[in-house]
Amino acid sequence: MTRYRAWESGLFFSIATSVMTTKAHISAGVCGLETSVVVRSQGSRCAIAIESSCTFVQRLAEELVDVEPLSEILSRDELPRIWQLAAKHRLHAACPVPIGILKAIEVEAGLALPADVSITISRE
Repeated sequence: MTRYRAWESGLFFSIATSVMTTKAHISAGVCGLETSVVVRSQGSRCAIAIESSCTFVQRLAEELVDVEPLSEILSRDELPRIWQLAAKHRLHAACPVPIGILKAIEVEAGLALPADVSITISRE
């Protein structure tokens, strides 16, 4: 935990902050490839570290080292950068990794609560 002292209205007060990160582990499914994502807030941006057994995700990770969360999450004019890079590096159209990265960014930026997501597929 880090303590900061701030000046407001002529009085000092202490603000306690903890240095935390948001982590996501993504199991992509039938391909059997695993990806780990760590996101850390840095001011108005988020730093991203990605490790993956998928060569396509590894290439995406080389370019996706930080983002501005609000632009990624709230953009309506163009595709978020994560989706642009997913297309550029030829991730499978149904790959869950980009959405896992976006969910981790949302949580780290305080735009969502941490909760697991799942997709259950069956043939009947």
